[in-house]
Amino acid sequence: MRRLLLNLGIVVFVVVSSLNVLAQTGKVKKANKDFDRYEYIDAREIYIKVVEDGYASAQIYENLGDTYYWNSDYSNAAKWYNKLISEFPEETEIVYFYRASQANKSINNSENATRYMDMYIARGGDPGILKAINTEFLEYIVQLKKASINTSASDFGPSFYQNNVVFASTGKSTEGGKIAKWNDQPFTDLFIATMDENGALTSATSLQGDVNTKYHESTPTFTKDGKTMYFTRNNFIDGKKGKDKNKTIKLKLYRATKSDNGKWENVVELPFNDKEYSMAHPALSKDEKKLYFSSEIPGGIGMSDIYYVDITGDNQYGTPVNLGPEVNTEARESFPFISDKNNLYFSSDGRGGLGGYDIFMAKLDANGVASNVMNIGEPANSSKDDFGFIVNEEKRFGFLSSNRDGEEGSINDDIYLVNEDCKITISGVVFDVDTNAPIAGANVMLLDEENNVIDQVIVGAEATYSFTADCEKRYAVRGTKEMYAPYEQIIQTPNKTSVVEVPIPLKTLDPCPPDDLGCRLDLQPIYFDFDRFNIRPDAEIELAKILSAMRVYPELKIDIESHTDARAPKRYNEILSERRAQSTLKWLVAKGIDKSRLTAKGYGENQLVNKCADGVACTEEEHQLNRRSMFIIVN
Repeated sequence: MRRLLLNLGIVVFVVVSSLNVLAQTGKVKKANKDFDRYEYIDAREIYIKVVEDGYASAQIYENLGDTYYWNSDYSNAAKWYNKLISEFPEETEIVYFYRASQANKSINNSENATRYMDMYIARGGDPGILKAINTEFLEYIVQLKKASINTSASDFGPSFYQNNVVFASTGKSTEGGKIAKWNDQPFTDLFIATMDENGALTSATSLQGDVNTKYHESTPTFTKDGKTMYFTRNNFIDGKKGKDKNKTIKLKLYRATKSDNGKWENVVELPFNDKEYSMAHPALSKDEKKLYFSSEIPGGIGMSDIYYVDITGDNQYGTPVNLGPEVNTEARESFPFISDKNNLYFSSDGRGGLGGYDIFMAKLDANGVASNVMNIGEPANSSKDDFGFIVNEEKRFGFLSSNRDGEEGSINDDIYLVNEDCKITISGVVFDVDTNAPIAGANVMLLDEENNVIDQVIVGAEATYSFTADCEKRYAVRGTKEMYAPYEQIIQTPNKTSVVEVPIPLKTLDPCPPDDLGCRLDLQPIYFDFDRFNIRPDAEIELAKILSAMRVYPELKIDIESHTDARAPKRYNEILSERRAQSTLKWLVAKGIDKSRLTAKGYGENQLVNKCADGVACTEEEHQLNRRSMFIIVN
């Protein structure tokens, strides 16, 4: 890797040069104050003059474009990237089509930006999602909105039913107009509302059939085929009400089936009900083999616990099983719901929370056993009662019931649409690609599609960073640090709240010896054909860099070193390398450089850069690495 030194500082390149292996060879002198003045050789100025003199290569255009791109001068970056692609399309590395697209987009050249991005994709470039980790939906709820079907009274307990939502309401009750003495509100009935793909509810009407009565009906759950419903009702069936020993009408679980006329009929009581204690809020397991519910069955853990029964046949069930202390507390647990991802959501006022009923989530294993209970936090939970939560995890929305907007002591509930505000966390560590050590003090930037800097941070001792981004957008993460090559990663964020890991590996730049002009100019190897000492056309392009430097800096004096491979007698190679060194000197003199500023010497095969000594089998490419010229600043 080379670096170019500018008047105002150091600009680094991401183009790997084969001169890495050459930088420490040849007659490299120890740094001293005599060379300090050359620390500010303006390589970019020299490159531009090389182009003005009629010499060009893909590497020259890449380096020129990069000096501007990494410093956010996109107008000049676009100028050189456009030349690169226009003049050297086959030699252009894939990443430069992307950079060219970004640079042109930043200067509003949409035609070029689109064309280069198409070329980038066509050649195999793909932003791709990097290690997107989908998180649980409720870790990122940030939007709650009252459903439009709410009334001025209580509306609560929603349940998904195909493309609809069924819920309980006192404000819409039509059955007899009876008033419940304990809260002076009408008894609840079940209603059905149409739900669109975003969860908006409209057109609420009374559920048709024999379900609604003059007593309470609420919290239904439905089988996937839409033909069976379980729901909660007061102890009332066939026109008869039942009371416990204290003359109280408890809650019971019922089942109804949908007839061919679309009405809910054939209402039956579940056989494990008991008039002495309430059972309510049924919820079906994902496989519909278990029915969860809340009850105050004697011998439980608290005031009300969550249980399940196995469904063993047509209205046949096993014995109620308490979910145990992992879920239940000495207080109240109620309103269970099982999601398609087999998560149990429920409400409790017996666990640490924000106040009143809070909504919790627990994982269910294959046997229906719950673990890892967690509070889903704000804003789903509030200081009031929050309960009756349901969620479509695939569509990333759900509903909950809450009295949070009521006055203190109010029992009026509302149904809220819960939407996830899709956010992406982009995070990672900046580290040295060779040692894996964290790089403290590196600058990390997040850029949008227009190359605007959205956020940036200087990383601390642990070299970690984190940005918040939007879903379904393209970004670039860029890492820079003095004496390291810049790194940029393109990201296409996913369409769900996720954590995208973007590690930033930075490569240390080999420091240029203070007297190595070739290193400072990012000089590409000047090769000679086997057994030849004539200047090849590709070598002329590189020599043009030396020529321009000597013109810009007339005080420069250069020692030219020439080296051969080992495939001929040693003495022959010394003579050949001397001729190559002198041919290089003559080329520069012919271009107007005073001969007094140049010396030249051939070293033959005495300073090989690899294993390819006499008798060692090597490829032509390996031998060619040893056939090279170097340019040393002399005092």
